[in-house]
Amino acid sequence: MEQETAALKWEGKQAVQVNGVTVDQAWSVVSDFCNVHEWFPTVDTCHRVEGTDGQTGLVRYCASNKIKDEETKWAKERLVEIDPVGRCLSYEVLENNVGFGSYVATVKVVPVDGGDESDGKMCQIEWSFMSDPVDGWKKENLESYVGFCLQHMADKMETNL
Repeated sequence: MEQETAALKWEGKQAVQVNGVTVDQAWSVVSDFCNVHEWFPTVDTCHRVEGTDGQTGLVRYCASNKIKDEETKWAKERLVEIDPVGRCLSYEVLENNVGFGSYVATVKVVPVDGGDESDGKMCQIEWSFMSDPVDGWKKENLESYVGFCLQHMADKMETNL
């Protein structure tokens, strides 16, 4: 039974290289859990609902009004792990009207091999997820969305940091 349940999960991973940005600069963006609206193309608002900034258990509310003629899409998400040394965090979706049942994501910032060692201004952001299937979506749709958001985030970092 446990294997049957696991087989019904979607797992995916996307990565994007960020040029001209150090791992510490990228981590400062990724680790600011309640500031995702500044970096993601589909999020208009994000704020803390409960907990302490930068601490496990922090809950944020994210919403988007950017899709015309549709209701506001929203989610409450909890920070389940944060590792500043490893530059990695994980979060889970608690409630939403997007269609997610169970959804857990891990976002990690890593140095890129072959980067200019003198300035270290190259890194990669990796976003992996495990999710229940989402009604009306294919796994490829979710992977594409994650990739789109990561690329948008990288482009903004390269321009603004």
